[in-house]
Amino acid sequence: MKFLMFSDLHHVPGAFMGGDRDALHRMQRHAREAGCEFMIHGGDFCHGPSQTLMGEKIADFVGEYNHSPVPAYHALGNHDTDNTPWEEVLRYYNMPDGHYYFDHGGYRMVVCDPNYFYEDGKYIHFSMANNAKYGPYCNYMPPEQLAWLEETIAAAPGPCVLVSHESFEREADGVKNGAEVRRIINGANRRKAGSVLLCMNGHYHRDYIRILDNVCYWDVNSVSYDWIDNSHSFYPEELREKISCISNTLVYNDPLHAVVTLEGNTITIEGMESSMFMGITREMTDNPPCDLSGRPVRPVIQSAKITLG
Repeated sequence: MKFLMFSDLHHVPGAFMGGDRDALHRMQRHAREAGCEFMIHGGDFCHGPSQTLMGEKIADFVGEYNHSPVPAYHALGNHDTDNTPWEEVLRYYNMPDGHYYFDHGGYRMVVCDPNYFYEDGKYIHFSMANNAKYGPYCNYMPPEQLAWLEETIAAAPGPCVLVSHESFEREADGVKNGAEVRRIINGANRRKAGSVLLCMNGHYHRDYIRILDNVCYWDVNSVSYDWIDNSHSFYPEELREKISCISNTLVYNDPLHAVVTLEGNTITIEGMESSMFMGITREMTDNPPCDLSGRPVRPVIQSAKITLG
């Protein structure tokens, strides 16, 4: 099975640089030319598909992805529902729910949805930026979704690949009940070796691979940029006036994505390397060099070949 993976495009005209039509079209062409059987993203495709920004209907951009040369799938990120209600986003993204699965080539792709916060004994889905007061790390998988995940893995016709926006592996800033998700994964693998091979996530705009309990956990870098809390003024004034969030970003020169091939229990990632726009790096700004999990930013998605025992 071969597919193209990307995450955190953040198509928001007037706010971000890099997540534009050129980036989307380059990835679509690569998917076709590489012989990919489908494309999938790890969330934050846009910040609400019902918006019109800078004269552009974001729904039209979503439609271009939905009608890619190969089948195109979505996962929800924490920003996809910022300006469009959750239920409407599902319709725009052609998703049956925030969590779902599809089978292909003997594997099961399991799309998870940890975009919930917990309040007054209830798990509430992110919608219209209702999660903003909880900060960026309020992500939970509700109990009923955990039960669904366990059943979905158990009933799979072959190995599973999990896709989520937030990480099940990170301890400092991952899914709040990520340990419970890992318990489900590890339990499935004890009962049947190789039940879950790979967990892919976006959100952190980092490139990082960790093998944990014989499962490959992969932080997939952003297509477009690294976000920084402390702004900088290295980009030209005309760009800062035109693109509202550019002073809080460090932009990549090329749209980062990867082609993934699965064969048995071997995972092959064909990544790519870019460079920083205008040479501006995080080390030049008033920001720590690494994120909360100690992972630095690099304009790259690494290539790797991993065979799990």
